Amino acid sequence: MVSVHSSHTLPTGGDQPDFPSWLESLGIELSPQGRGTLLHACEFAQELNTEDPDAMRHVLGTAVILAHQNLDQESIVAAILQGAAEHDPEVLAKVAAIFGEGVARLVDGVARMGQISEYSAPAGGDKREQGAHIESLRKMLLAMVEDIRVVLIKLAERTQAMRELSHADEDTRHRVAHEVQDIFAPLANRLGVWQVKWELEDLSFRYLEPDLYKKIARLLDEKRLGREQYIADVREQLRQELHKNGVVAEVSGRPKHIYSIYKKMKRKGVDFSEVYDVRAVRVLVNDLKDCYTALGVVHSLWQPIPGEFDDYIAHPKGNDYRSLHTAVVGPEEKALEVQIRTHDMHNHAELGVAAHWRYKEGGRQDAGFEEKIAWLRQIMEWKEDVHDAGELMEQFKTGLFQDTVYILTPQGKVVALSKGATPIDFAYHVHTDLGDRCRGAKVDGNIVPLTYPLQNGQRVEIITVKQGGPSRDWLNFNLGYVRTSRAKAKIRHWFKHQHYEENVAQGREALEKETHRLGLPLPNLETLAQKNRFARPEDLLAAIGRGDITARQVMAAIQEEVVPKEEEWHLPAPRAGIGPSASGVLLHGEGGMLTTIAKCCKPVPPDAIIGFVTRGRGVAIHRQDCPNVLHFDESQRDRLLVASWGTKSGGHYEVDIEIEANDRQGLLRDVSEVMTREKINVTAVSTLSRGLQAGMRFTVQIADLDQLARIIAQIREVPGVAGAWRRS
Repeated sequence: MVSVHSSHTLPTGGDQPDFPSWLESLGIELSPQGRGTLLHACEFAQELNTEDPDAMRHVLGTAVILAHQNLDQESIVAAILQGAAEHDPEVLAKVAAIFGEGVARLVDGVARMGQISEYSAPAGGDKREQGAHIESLRKMLLAMVEDIRVVLIKLAERTQAMRELSHADEDTRHRVAHEVQDIFAPLANRLGVWQVKWELEDLSFRYLEPDLYKKIARLLDEKRLGREQYIADVREQLRQELHKNGVVAEVSGRPKHIYSIYKKMKRKGVDFSEVYDVRAVRVLVNDLKDCYTALGVVHSLWQPIPGEFDDYIAHPKGNDYRSLHTAVVGPEEKALEVQIRTHDMHNHAELGVAAHWRYKEGGRQDAGFEEKIAWLRQIMEWKEDVHDAGELMEQFKTGLFQDTVYILTPQGKVVALSKGATPIDFAYHVHTDLGDRCRGAKVDGNIVPLTYPLQNGQRVEIITVKQGGPSRDWLNFNLGYVRTSRAKAKIRHWFKHQHYEENVAQGREALEKETHRLGLPLPNLETLAQKNRFARPEDLLAAIGRGDITARQVMAAIQEEVVPKEEEWHLPAPRAGIGPSASGVLLHGEGGMLTTIAKCCKPVPPDAIIGFVTRGRGVAIHRQDCPNVLHFDESQRDRLLVASWGTKSGGHYEVDIEIEANDRQGLLRDVSEVMTREKINVTAVSTLSRGLQAGMRFTVQIADLDQLARIIAQIREVPGVAGAWRRS
């Protein structure tokens, strides 16, 4: 059970606090310079808190908790100076000048985390929504701090606040306890700061469920003397047995925390008497191999209880907690839990991240600092303690937070956006209509440009007009108005439904011009719309009129509608035994003829092909849907030959790729890098800029259509590229 620590007593000398004596009571080693810095910080904080002596006791109590966690001097100084950023921005500047930029950043970060109280979910309402809001707040808190020490300082501050909470009124006790149980205790758990986590959980439970807390505490205390003697006997017996087996171990009784007992009773639906680990001991050994040796000794002494063994060494928890847990039928037929771990594992279990934060003089980090930061990013999946939020939400996974920013609405709701998101992205995330009518934005009360990249923890207010719609400039990648695909899709959807009838007429005209140019009849629009995945012909025509697709792009479908079947060409029957030509093409019925790839349609395996006997240039190989072939008269069709690709591999075929994009510096380089990366030979390039738009045509050599599809897919991922396709 976590005992409630009293606030750290501040010695006084006359009317003034005795800071040197307080400093001595911390029990930490300090250089003369470090001692002077801490004394100076105490005096500076005293000037800030002259009208509130309780505030001074609060910050010093927080500093004591951090000192016991072995945090560095900067963190302890920042804890003493917490609140400086709330007094006046000029005070924070003085902190930076006197104590360094590092301390000032920590103080500012703690102040920003302190705003969490404004955004806590209100009581009542939909539990799933409330739980999702709480989870978003936790994620935002970790994402908005650049230095994890800020979180550790805030956890220590909340621990000190809980120790002082008994003097507050009932409403304050409930509000603070709810906030700690929902936000800060789970954060401590996820960071592995176990001592803080246990105390926060027990104290919040004490104020939220006082009757249950007292009942469990009373059950623990009723037979405390007998239980303590029992544990003492078990420790001695186990110590002797380990010694006989050559295991050097430290055996101690393990305190059981009230909130963890309550959770186990609730989770398993059992009575207090059925909680096995009320009686528990912990075994600390030097080496990993000794853990399993000690486990064998325990199981040889007492009978294991089925289903109560967990190997968190082989399978660590998500926060890297490692230990062996087993429950046995101990002396007097009483259930007993035994935890076995190395001293290093215990160090991590007790202090978690704090155990690994040792800053050298001059502010340099541990050698393992970068590795620890990487680990902190990995634990964002948060799989272990969803129940700590009161089972208010379903378990879910999330990506690493460096690619996500968490923004607040004016009402305090948390919105998650991809990094680099702008106010327009935010507006469309909240509501489509809000995005359509967006004309400006305020961030933390200050007007900002619509291209402003939002930062973690900022509060955004959108300025709107009564009527209106988005600007086409918002879709221009180079202007930087919009970054998220969701906002882009909604903007395109808005333009899609504007001037519908006019777009239908323009699309019909464009399609008729294209079919007339090719000498083809207008195809069946119903069939064409279905093939292009439009519900109605008018939707297809409107898309052409808006420029979403071009009439040229739908020609492949049109040609498929009108291309004659192979038997309609009245080709001679193929004869066996004819090998492929030098170009890898097999001509059925003819042999030894020169073949060339037609320049008009540039077929590539596995395109359906057909041969055309030219005058003086051998057989030209066309695609079967080539517009030129489709318009041959009867005399020309007599010169067509059945053709197919042979089994020859390793050849290269030229194709044309067309690209439409928003013009920007470096666009040609980025597209060319795709070709280079895929080892594609480019034989010709042409580019044309039209205002903010750019058109490109590449002639490349490829092996087959699979390679072509792969290249086109990668080109479409290049920033600013609106479309890429093979030229018909």
